[in-house]
Amino acid sequence: MILSNTETLAGKKIVEQLGLVQGSTVRAKHVGRDIMAGLKNIVGGELKGYTELLEDARGEATARMIEDAQAKGANAVVNVRFSTTSVTQGAAELFAYGTAVRVEDSY
Repeated sequence: MILSNTETLAGKKIVEQLGLVQGSTVRAKHVGRDIMAGLKNIVGGELKGYTELLEDARGEATARMIEDAQAKGANAVVNVRFSTTSVTQGAAELFAYGTAVRVEDSY
């Protein structure tokens, strides 16, 4: 599956648009990570626990978006975007979406 944050793909021709595809996951913070994040806020630096949490969430949301695209017969998703929303205190949704398309080589 080809993923792109642009509307076109170099060397490819979009032969069919199949519609919006999406994937999401809701993740809660871990109490141990919260304690470490509080300490990091005092001394500064990257919050690696949260970085890992968001990387995992992005991967899961992307995989679900790809599954949605495959179910529609797509071989690419263009205009891919990510969004994060707070669902409740301590939990957030990561949402991936784009346009499912079928592409062919343009040469």
